[in-house]
Amino acid sequence: MSKVYVTNHYKFIDQIVLKKRKEMLELIKKNLIGNQIKDAIDIGSTEDKDNQSSNYIIKNLYHIPKIRSLSNQIINDKFFFENIQKSITEDFSDNEISNIKSDLVISNATIEHVGSFKNQIKMIQNTILLTKKVFIITTPNRFHPIEFHTKLILLHWLPKKKFRNICKFLGLNYFSNEKNLNLLSKKDLINLMKLSNFSNYKIYSVKFFGFVSNYILIGRIKN
Repeated sequence: MSKVYVTNHYKFIDQIVLKKRKEMLELIKKNLIGNQIKDAIDIGSTEDKDNQSSNYIIKNLYHIPKIRSLSNQIINDKFFFENIQKSITEDFSDNEISNIKSDLVISNATIEHVGSFKNQIKMIQNTILLTKKVFIITTPNRFHPIEFHTKLILLHWLPKKKFRNICKFLGLNYFSNEKNLNLLSKKDLINLMKLSNFSNYKIYSVKFFGFVSNYILIGRIKN
């Protein structure tokens, strides 16, 4: 396989990711019409400024007076009002919750990177705790033919342990570790919400080549 082919393949996948995030942005905007959003928390912000799709949704949503970044990275982007350097799977004190609780809590393509299913449940629970009005969680569909992180095709449909072994064999060591990549299906998302004892939500789909490429989960806090 030539280096030129691999480079072009990777660029093509990255272009798809950006296009899908633009579609997700429009769907999210429609679902937020009528909600007065005064502040927001973006969970899983990245310091990566070279990739067009990084932090794309929160930066292009619409004007929100105060947006905080909640990330285990040090975010140096002045776009954010405040960078809270913490993992969403950690416990939050009552004081932390009251200080940062926001109208909108949004997390784009982060839940698949927090590790085990137990950690993913904790992320959902913390997201709910930090939300005043609406929370939004997006994640790629495990069962799309293309795996957008590794750029592999169909292999991620295998049992997760086998897929991780293949990643390791191919030198994709980072993604061979559950703590770095744990893909979800729609069934997994529904199970996560059930185990988090939250039912006031809807799951929307974005498609690519006729297959669902991404899920958008939108939950609303009942007043």
